[in-house]
Amino acid sequence: MAKSTSERKSKKNEFGLKLLGKKLNKPSKILETFPNRDKNRKYAVELTTDEFTCLCPITGQPDFAKITIRYIPNEKIVESKSLKFYLWSFRNEGCFHEHVVNVILNDLVSAMQPHWCEVEGIFNARGGIAIKVNAEHGKKE
Repeated sequence: MAKSTSERKSKKNEFGLKLLGKKLNKPSKILETFPNRDKNRKYAVELTTDEFTCLCPITGQPDFAKITIRYIPNEKIVESKSLKFYLWSFRNEGCFHEHVVNVILNDLVSAMQPHWCEVEGIFNARGGIAIKVNAEHGKKE
C-alpha cells in the first residue's frame, strides 16, 4: 500500500534529508546520506551520469564527461538527488580533470565513509586527446 504524503515527509525528516522533495533550481555542494539498512552485507552501488560539466581552469571552455561512482557502503548511502545537485555545482567551476575526480571522491568518502569507493571520469576529447581518470579509496573486497 502506498504511503501518505505525511508518512513520506516524516521518513525524510527521520533521515535528516533536506533536499529530497524540494524544488531546487541551483546547484548545491551538500551530499546527503541515509542509513544503510544492510550494513552487514557487502554489496556494490553504481551511479552514472553522462551529463557532467566543468570548466577548463585556463580557457574557461566547458569540459564534458561521463562520471561513474562505484562504492561498497558502510553505515551510509549517498542520496541520489543530492548527488545530482552536487555534480551540477561543478558546471561553473574551473577544474582540471584529474583534480575534479579526486575532489568528488574525497567529498563522497567524507560524507559516507564507505568500505571502498571509486570515481571514474571519462572526459570528451578536446584537442584530439580524451582523458580518463580513476580515483579510488579503500579496498574492494
